Amino acid sequence: MFGKLFLLVKNNAGTAVINNPLIAAKHHEAVMIEASSSIIEVLKGQMENGKLKDLVKYFKSSGVYNQSLVSSMVNRFANRLNTFYNVDAAVAIATAKSLIPQVMAELVKASKSEEIKEFKLVNMLTKLNGDRADLSLLVDRAMVA
Repeated sequence: MFGKLFLLVKNNAGTAVINNPLIAAKHHEAVMIEASSSIIEVLKGQMENGKLKDLVKYFKSSGVYNQSLVSSMVNRFANRLNTFYNVDAAVAIATAKSLIPQVMAELVKASKSEEIKEFKLVNMLTKLNGDRADLSLLVDRAMVA
């Protein structure tokens, strides 16, 4: 799943990263990994903080619910761009805002598709949980609620 998420980021990184003259070409892949990591860390944080129901609701409602989730990802990614790649704070925020929401929209869409099994919501959340537990029952209950 994590590799597929990186590919999703990479496929959407054209304007924000690849064609951005303020991000050195030698850092493109690392920056895309940072974007993927930011998404994963925020999703995992939601689960670890007992917000599985909110997370399921986010994916169920096509991402329109809980925009603070995406804002957290944008801020985390922008902070990393600023801290580790010396990208100016305003440029870092603009870059993150042009990439993360787009990737999350694709991720929500993919989670509803039968084509990419890794992004099916139960599978994705189970991977984020470190395969420690099958979350099928919890996700099913949250989907109904």
